[in-house]
Amino acid sequence: MADEDQIIETLDENGNVIKFELYDIVEVDEQEYALLLPVEEEEGNEVILMRLTKDGEDYLFETIDDDAEFEKVAAYVENMDDEEDEE
Repeated sequence: MADEDQIIETLDENGNVIKFELYDIVEVDEQEYALLLPVEEEEGNEVILMRLTKDGEDYLFETIDDDAEFEKVAAYVENMDDEEDEE
């Protein structure tokens, strides 16, 4: 990943712009997902998971509406953290 912060801007349900830092990209079942950290500290440091889809040269960040899909990706990310802690 590049050294400079990659900032992603998205709109919340109220139309407010929220900025996220792209933390990592993981692939689960041949689908890519972005791990995003809120830039605004007041939001807390929880990681946001979003589905990545490619539209030509651009990447689109989509919310994961399917609970089963979200749980699968969240479990994968948690397992990654566990493996890093063991090293």
